[in-house]
Amino acid sequence: MTVTVRDLRTDDRADVETFAHVRRLALPFILWTPEAILHALTRTPPEAHFRSLVAEEDGEVLGTAQIGLVHDSPEPGQGFLNIYVHPERTGRGAGRLLVRASEEHLAARGATKLFAWAIDEPANRAFAEHHGYRSSRSAHFLRLDLANGTLPPLEDPPSGVELRTGADFADDPRPLFAVDSETMADEPSDVDVEFTDYEAWLEETWRHPQLSPELTSVVLVDGRPAAFTLARTDGRTSYGTAMTGTGRAFRGRGLAKLAKNDSLHRARAAGFTEALTGNDTGNGPMLAINKWFGYEVCGTEVRYVRELG
Repeated sequence: MTVTVRDLRTDDRADVETFAHVRRLALPFILWTPEAILHALTRTPPEAHFRSLVAEEDGEVLGTAQIGLVHDSPEPGQGFLNIYVHPERTGRGAGRLLVRASEEHLAARGATKLFAWAIDEPANRAFAEHHGYRSSRSAHFLRLDLANGTLPPLEDPPSGVELRTGADFADDPRPLFAVDSETMADEPSDVDVEFTDYEAWLEETWRHPQLSPELTSVVLVDGRPAAFTLARTDGRTSYGTAMTGTGRAFRGRGLAKLAKNDSLHRARAAGFTEALTGNDTGNGPMLAINKWFGYEVCGTEVRYVRELG
């Protein structure tokens, strides 16, 4: 039997569900749903040349890839390939073929530097290094047991500070975009981004199928959004924090904690039993906040980089 690579069939619900299933098996710390996978394919700007690939053998999906160009970076020629193989189907060549197809696609569209995440396990790291990638930064996945854990008590906001939800900004989320773009620009990363396209943010972030405006918390200072926690869910039992951030002018006042605590309490009240998030290992302040809430590291990924040409 031969392993082959093809594009994900977006018009085949079973194919998309299988893609999500393999991703959940390989990386259970992210909210993989068919809706989110289709959203990435249909809402990512065309200049990203985004694709989702599968490797299959005799009709069985062995591995998956999401690839594209970093379209919102001021530095051209940067691409990404994130490849995950079914943990019980490794060693059949699926990963190797997905890497080859991904690199060919990205190189043909002008990529000169490629970034890839690999689970921090010896076999995965050796695979990346064998293909010419060098290790860079790392990031932790964190989990909080909402069903049995103890959250810090809710506190009344200080004078001049108000807690709202994302639903309160349904008619005009632009003020949240302003805080999110400032926060994203300061995130530890190998790749600089210019998060300036409001319409793209609406499509990719605000209209994401997993976004929960009701569980998204926003802190206002004198009526102005100053900090937020952007919440997503899988529609079942898992709640995830896509971003928690504070505008530069308001940092050091505990506003991110205030937003996240409010969101976590409402998530638990809504019946969600686990909270998931992720942090760059160099993001000490956010790791400290999550530790304060009781999050525990449940996995680590390493960022790998390869120069082409």
